Amino acid sequence: MAVHGFSMTDRARCGGGGCGVSGMNRVILRSEVREWLDRVGSADLLVGIPSYNNAGTIGHVVRAVQAGLAKYFPRYRAVLVNSDGGSEDGTRQVAEQAAVDDFSQLLVRQRVPALLKTATLYRGAPGKGSAFRTVFEIADALRVKACAVVDSDLRSITPEWVELLLKPVLDEGFDYVAPLYLRHKYDGTITNSIIYPLTRALYGRRVRQPIGGDFGFSGRLSRHFLKQDVWETDVARYGVDIWMTTTAIAGSFDVCQSFLGAKIHDAKDPAADLSAMLSQVVSAAFDLMEAYQEVWTSVSGSMQVPTFGFRYAVGLEPVEVNVERMLERYVLGARDLADIWRRFLPGRIMEWLADSCRVPCREFRLPDELWVEIIYRLAVARRNRILPSEHLLKSLTPLYLGKIASFVLETRDSSAPEVEERIERLCCQFETMKPLLVSLWEQREEVWDGNTQETVA
Repeated sequence: MAVHGFSMTDRARCGGGGCGVSGMNRVILRSEVREWLDRVGSADLLVGIPSYNNAGTIGHVVRAVQAGLAKYFPRYRAVLVNSDGGSEDGTRQVAEQAAVDDFSQLLVRQRVPALLKTATLYRGAPGKGSAFRTVFEIADALRVKACAVVDSDLRSITPEWVELLLKPVLDEGFDYVAPLYLRHKYDGTITNSIIYPLTRALYGRRVRQPIGGDFGFSGRLSRHFLKQDVWETDVARYGVDIWMTTTAIAGSFDVCQSFLGAKIHDAKDPAADLSAMLSQVVSAAFDLMEAYQEVWTSVSGSMQVPTFGFRYAVGLEPVEVNVERMLERYVLGARDLADIWRRFLPGRIMEWLADSCRVPCREFRLPDELWVEIIYRLAVARRNRILPSEHLLKSLTPLYLGKIASFVLETRDSSAPEVEERIERLCCQFETMKPLLVSLWEQREEVWDGNTQETVA
């Protein structure tokens, strides 16, 4: 069965094995990259920065990385790779020219080794995954010990991020370092309401930011990533963050997380321009459920992963939300999408959804147990292809907005710790109801062929 370009005939095809990749190492075969690699020879550390039209911010990111490498890893040979998607605003030139002018300002007294940099265009499908593939290829060619990738539009990155992403790999033997951020209570709502609780319940590890964007990983795991046959699929376009985290956990690599403080970026109203992003992220998570079903169906409960870094309070940028607009779209969806929802939701849930549309805005609440069942039944419907995937996933948007509106109404006066407690209760509900998911997953499949349904064993 093929889903969004993933071959699901066996788990290895999407990250569970060591199958080869046709056309692998295409980037390092380019003459200018090959010449740069020949000059470098080998390296201990690599930091990758994927980019596309980020000339206004990438200089700060490059300088923070250079400062971090000089301050915390002065005895290691390090390289920085800007993997660019064809920027037209001079991003690559800014990355190549950016440098720390005076290391004495950073209290760095030892001799600072030269930072070896390259800015190169990645090849393949447009997207972050293709940019990461270039980083993995160069890391493999240089046989590096530890790698990190950081976003090119960060405004809050500090030199300490480099230490926190690389040191657990170098000094403690971890293979994968996920980021742990402090975020505004209404920022990261897709992570908080779906991806974190679902990933935690499925794979049994409490990685708080599975799609955070900034990661550390070992050379060994980098080579494992590179070998997977996913680089012409949606992983290359938009699913690489959740794919990396899931592949590391499901592959039994040693996983931890590091506290990085605040991640400051351009926050958006959860009700604005999110349908495509929601569909893409959830699609990737559901694809991985198929790829790793032999892993997660036998997992029960969850456990903490080791966490590094000093926890401290930080100021956070406000995130404005419009509850009324979210609920308007929820009610509209209940009217227009009921026929789709009825295909995968039982009658009692459909009745609740219909009744909830008549509740005054301030009194609206979408219970956790109902939300978890919606997500689980949607995952099974997507896997069984009872309707075209695009239709199913887009139908989630108004339901998601209803859940976020409910969350906002519940937590308007809640502190950050109280909000985290609320998210913890949702995670526990995902774990408690996981037997329902396993039971549904193992039932007979209803396969949509575009015109009719047929039941298959």
